[in-house]
Amino acid sequence: MKKPKWLNRTVLGAGLASFFSDLSHEAVTALLPSFMVVLGAPAYALGIIEGASDALSSFAKLFSGYYSDKLGRRKEFASLGYAATAIFPAIIAVASNWHSVLFGRAFGWLGRGMRGPPRDAILAKSVARRDLGKAFGFHRAGDTLGAIAGPVAAFAILGTGAFAIREIFWLALMPGFLALAAFWLLVKEKRPASFGAKKPFLASISALPPAFKSFLGAVLVFGMADFSHTLLIAFAVAALSPSLGFAGATTAGVALYTIRNVSYAACCYPFGALGDRFGRKRMLAAGYLLAVLTFVGFMLSPPDLLVYAALFAMAGAFIAAEDTLEGAVAGELVAEKRRGLGFGALAAANGMGDFVSSVAVGALWSAFGFSAGFAFCAALGALGALMLMYTGGK
Repeated sequence: MKKPKWLNRTVLGAGLASFFSDLSHEAVTALLPSFMVVLGAPAYALGIIEGASDALSSFAKLFSGYYSDKLGRRKEFASLGYAATAIFPAIIAVASNWHSVLFGRAFGWLGRGMRGPPRDAILAKSVARRDLGKAFGFHRAGDTLGAIAGPVAAFAILGTGAFAIREIFWLALMPGFLALAAFWLLVKEKRPASFGAKKPFLASISALPPAFKSFLGAVLVFGMADFSHTLLIAFAVAALSPSLGFAGATTAGVALYTIRNVSYAACCYPFGALGDRFGRKRMLAAGYLLAVLTFVGFMLSPPDLLVYAALFAMAGAFIAAEDTLEGAVAGELVAEKRRGLGFGALAAANGMGDFVSSVAVGALWSAFGFSAGFAFCAALGALGALMLMYTGGK
């Protein structure tokens, strides 16, 4: 069977790097809520860790995008980011309190932020415009195949009884460094004749296209509904503990998160291909509305494992639409010479939204119960979908 033209060495290398990197940090993520309980961390700590890490990651993406454009060294910036992400499980492994976990998570997500925009700019330039959705869909699918393998591997290793949680964090270093090797050895950067970030930083932001700025507004509002799914694991563990016990609920939480990641991996490429054919913005709006239905479902459903499995699958599907098509729409709206900055601005909007949502949902859950947090997310998600339909792009 003939290989499609868009599936080149760079697309393959980016996909492999994301597979190994996600295998590493998702193994840590799946066990983090239970590890926080072992450390005796307060209930609000996980929301602070997730929100602060996402916010730091978002601003790292903004500056990484700008300077990778300015210096013309996108591959080098991305490689440094993969290195930092590879190291962070070791910091978590030696943590003795939740403040140390916050530092380790923030360091790792700083790396994730640094690598994202330059990698996406390299990826966008490696294929024809008509194939952007397919290339980004393939990359996101590789990303989440690793996110499936990570929790499964962590659960299987933990189940043997031969390794404690901290020891599994040490094992997670290996795929992280495989990710760095795959990116450095396989990804080939096509350098343009000149780079566009010659203006000062704020002037460069101002020079981004108006349609793209409008798009960022919709992304920001939806992002304020899109809280970290590590909190979703914590919600499932808390909701199921009365019926399953803490150990059983922890097992169920890892299994549900794996279902979410399987759904994500299965939906990334279809959403990208459908976006190429029927309109990327239209399919992204459909993904936003699916998120609203998911939040309403969690708000109204009783603590039932099968119902939660379906809702976690829906959560994976809407994240697939978001991650695949936001990048594809951004690649369409921003000229090549400013794409690093454009992807950085997109990530900053997402990260600011994630910070607000993770902190707000954690606070609402603590003060008023789970339903209040999900209602907040459903309302903002619907507003974000509405705003998206009035932006530029297809």
